[in-house]
Amino acid sequence: MLMRTDPFRELDRLTQQVFGTTPGTWSRPTMMPMDAYRAGDEFVVAFDLPGVDPNAIELDVEHNVLTVKAERRPASTGEHVEMQVAERPLGVFSRQLFLGDTLDTDHIHAGYDAGVLTLRIPIAEKAKPRKIAISGSSDSDRRQIDA
Repeated sequence: MLMRTDPFRELDRLTQQVFGTTPGTWSRPTMMPMDAYRAGDEFVVAFDLPGVDPNAIELDVEHNVLTVKAERRPASTGEHVEMQVAERPLGVFSRQLFLGDTLDTDHIHAGYDAGVLTLRIPIAEKAKPRKIAISGSSDSDRRQIDA
């Protein structure tokens, strides 16, 4: 049998109850770590969701708000199990991101590999730099300015 001697065990238990990471607290959403960066003409967001079944992940976009929701349930062994140590968070994980108007939310690509959910959101055409032609009184005065 595995014995755990930790003087801060009660503090850990209290922290888990407050932040909703205690096993069995399915109603409290838990945060998921993420990285976000721009790579060329797209915005990339990666969420850590180890041990989550891809079918248990939901993505929704409404009014430029992206909601990621995932659920990790305990492993079902089919027999009665007496847990000795439970440190991996279970339950519902959720995160909302407010996406600016410069992103094309109609063409989001999502992939899930090795416990990482990666979203690739293209930069909207209207947000990309472009050149604007300026015309003068004659064609020889015509030039372009970067917008």
